[in-house]
Amino acid sequence: MDQVVLENYWTEKADVTSVLYGCYESLGSKDVLNRIGVWGELRSDNVTLGGGNTPNEIRELLDENLVPTNVYCNWSSLYGVINRCNTVCYYAPKVQQIDPNYSLTDMKANIAEATAIRALCYFTLARTFRDVPYTTMPSIDDDQEFVLPATPFDQLLDSLIVDLERVKNDAVRRYGKEEITNSLSPIYVPEQNAGRITRWAVCALLADICLWKGDWNKCIDNCNEVLAYKRQVYDELSQEEQLKTIEMFEGIPMIAETTAKGSPVGNAYNQIFGDGNSYESVFELNYLSASGTPKNEFVAAFYGNSSNNGYLTSAEFIKDELGKSSNPIFKTYYDCRAFESMNVKDKYSIAKYVIADVSFTQSSTTLPSPTYAYRGSDNAHWSFYRLSDVMLMKAEALIERDDASFSNAFSLITAVNKRALHCTETDKKADTLVFSPTASKAEMEELVLLERQREFMFEGKRWFDLVRMARRDGNTARITPLITRKYKSKRNIVKVKMADPNYIYFPYLRSELKVNPLLHQNPAYSNTEDSEMK
Repeated sequence: MDQVVLENYWTEKADVTSVLYGCYESLGSKDVLNRIGVWGELRSDNVTLGGGNTPNEIRELLDENLVPTNVYCNWSSLYGVINRCNTVCYYAPKVQQIDPNYSLTDMKANIAEATAIRALCYFTLARTFRDVPYTTMPSIDDDQEFVLPATPFDQLLDSLIVDLERVKNDAVRRYGKEEITNSLSPIYVPEQNAGRITRWAVCALLADICLWKGDWNKCIDNCNEVLAYKRQVYDELSQEEQLKTIEMFEGIPMIAETTAKGSPVGNAYNQIFGDGNSYESVFELNYLSASGTPKNEFVAAFYGNSSNNGYLTSAEFIKDELGKSSNPIFKTYYDCRAFESMNVKDKYSIAKYVIADVSFTQSSTTLPSPTYAYRGSDNAHWSFYRLSDVMLMKAEALIERDDASFSNAFSLITAVNKRALHCTETDKKADTLVFSPTASKAEMEELVLLERQREFMFEGKRWFDLVRMARRDGNTARITPLITRKYKSKRNIVKVKMADPNYIYFPYLRSELKVNPLLHQNPAYSNTEDSEMK
C-alpha cells in the first residue's frame, strides 16, 4: 500500500516543491526551534533563570545538571527535518524524468535547498552532541532499519562540506528578481531571498562548517563570496535610490543605527530584527502573523512577550555596571546592542526578538531611556546568518590563519563594533576598539569572541562559540571562567564538571540508547544510572 501511495504522489514538480516547503516549515516548528535555541544559548554565560513557570528540564540545564533523560537530549525532531530533506533529494530526480515542466535547473535548485537545510540540521546536532548518526537515505518504507553508529565529528563535517560544495553552484542566486521600470522598482523580493536557501546561504553555512573544521582558506573564500554579493546589492540599491540608511563602516556597507545625524538610534535593530528580511540578512526563518503558522513559540516562551517575562533573563554580571569600564562586555553606553538586547526598563529582561522597535538617544555618561515597542504576536523571525556573522567568521579565520599583524581581521571586527556605536568614517565620537600591532593571536581570538558575544547575544550562537574555542584549544581552560561567571553558589561545582572536555556536549537520550545498540554514551555521563543501556 505504501508503494502505491508513493508512486501516485511523486509525479510532478508541485509534489517536490510541496515537500520542500515542508522542510522549511519543519525547521521552523516549535520542537526544532526550541532545541536550536536551547542548545545554542542556555548553557552559555548570556542567560540565567528568568520569571514565570520555568519547566524543570530548563532549570536543570541552567544549573548544568545534564542527565540522559532530559527532554532536550531528544534529537528526533531534527532527524524528522533531515528525513524530509533526504526524501526530496531521493525523489526529485525521478520526478524530473517524468514531468516535462520540471526542468533540470529547477530540480538541481530544489536539491540544493534540501541539502543545505539537511546540512544545517546535522551541523547543529554535531555541535551539540559531537558524534551523531548520519545518513542521506530517506526512511520511506516500514521495512527499512535505521540503526546507525555515530559518525565521528570531523568525518561528519567532511561529508557536509562535500555535500554543500556539490550543490553550491546549483543554488538559486536570487529569487523574485523584478524587471526595473522606474527608480522605485524593487531590485529583489527580500522575503524570498532571506527566507529561502540561496547560493549565499550555502556559502555562509560552508564558511561556518569550515571554521569549525579548521579550513581557514575555504572559510575565507566563502565569506568573500557573500561579502561581494552584498556589495553588489548595495551598488544596485544605490543606483535605484533604495539605500535608506546604509552607510560605510571600514569600507563595508551596513545598515546604520540612525536615520540621520543627531537622530535617535535603533534603526539597525528595527530593520534587521523588527522588520526582518533586511539587506543584511543571509538566511532567516520567516514567521507569519498571529493567525498564521508556524509561529515563533521559542521567543515567546523563553524570552517573553509584552505581558510576560520568559523562562530566561540576561545574566546578572552582564547588566551589573553596564556602561562602566569594569563591565566585561558592554563598557560604553554608546553600544546600541546593550539596549537592543536587554530591556533596561524591565529588570533587564531579554529584548532581542521580543521587541519589534526601539528608539533612544546615545550618551557617553548616562543610561539611555529607550522606547520599546513589543510585538503583537509570535512572528519574530529567527536569524541563522547575517552580514555581521559572515564578517566575524572571516575575521576569526584570518586570525587562526595567523595573518601578519592581524590588521585585516581587526578591520572586520571594528566595523561591526563601529556600527553598534555609530562610528562612521566621518563620525568617530565613540570608537572604542584600538588596534595594537603587538597583539598576540590569543588576544585577537578573545577580541573576536567578545565582539561575537555583543553582536549575537541571545541568537543561539554563544554556547557554540565557546565549544568551538574549547575544541580548538583541546581543553576548557579558557572557556570555564567565562561560563562560570554567571554562577554564585554553584560556581565551583560547575568548574569541576567543565574540567572534562567531554562535558561541553549533551548526553545521548536514554531511550535512544535502548533502541540503538550502536550508540555509546558520552563518557562525561558514563557514571549516571541512565548512561548506557546494554
